[in-house]
Amino acid sequence: MTADLPISFADVAEAAIRIEGHVHHTPVLRSRRLDDILGARLAFKCENFQRIGAFKARGAHNAVLALDAAAAARGVVTHSSGNHAAALSLAAATRGVPAYIVMPENAPRAKVDSVLRLGGQVEFCAPTIAAREAAAAAIVAARGATLVHPYDDPMVIAGQGTAAMELLDAAGPLDAILAPVGGGGLMSGTAVAARTLQPSIRIIATEPAQADDAWRSWKAGERVAGDPPDTIADGLRTTLGANGFLILSALLDDFVTVSEAAIVEAMRLVWEVLKIVIEPSSAVPVAALIEGKVDVKGAEVGVILTGGNVDLDRLPWQKGL
Repeated sequence: MTADLPISFADVAEAAIRIEGHVHHTPVLRSRRLDDILGARLAFKCENFQRIGAFKARGAHNAVLALDAAAAARGVVTHSSGNHAAALSLAAATRGVPAYIVMPENAPRAKVDSVLRLGGQVEFCAPTIAAREAAAAAIVAARGATLVHPYDDPMVIAGQGTAAMELLDAAGPLDAILAPVGGGGLMSGTAVAARTLQPSIRIIATEPAQADDAWRSWKAGERVAGDPPDTIADGLRTTLGANGFLILSALLDDFVTVSEAAIVEAMRLVWEVLKIVIEPSSAVPVAALIEGKVDVKGAEVGVILTGGNVDLDRLPWQKGL
């Protein structure tokens, strides 16, 4: 079923071998209280405990470690204001090669500082996709560095799929697996791994209703532009990639969108019950369960919690924010 897609399960399996020892095997947590509240038997894959605090470390390491010596020596480049910027900086440092990171001039200072601390060389640009892509292309032309796209690079997608591999191995047979969608890298890798390892599993994508271009694209059967994203789930304010669209169109069983209120409620619920920190993007699949958007009553359900990078001074339930 994945033969004509941008990646196959063999790519995910190779990625798992390649990144072994460079990323964490993150825990899978369960909670009887959350099972009772949400009406399913839930297994949470906690990528908030991953290096740099998010699943992005998987795809970045796979892409960097797969380069031949000559290409690696010229460095890698990306455009990102979020977790991929830090992940690529870390992966490049692991291999001892340069990482050139294009960031919008309005990127949060904490994220810029994280990239610099990890050894990334930051170049600022105007806060538009066109400006980011142009600045990255200029670095590629000037330095011969390899572009590692934040979510649509096949090596990145394959690396992200290793999270689902680990979840399915740890949790055993599942009836469904849920993950959030922004650019589609994680959900695509998840879909390829899950469909191969457990062919009958329901693969369900989730997205904020206020950043729903991927959902619209999946429904329309072609990539379409959504409204400008305006969601608390800042990690999902990206446009669905071309490779992601192909994979999700072929492998998804369902795709649902959720409200901002449900995202905040889900984020707080996980904090309170599981006693772990997750970011709003991580809460989107849990929000789908809270709102009853998917019928999983009594089922075994895997949920990928994508990361835990939040500004603790600006939590969404704090008054006045």
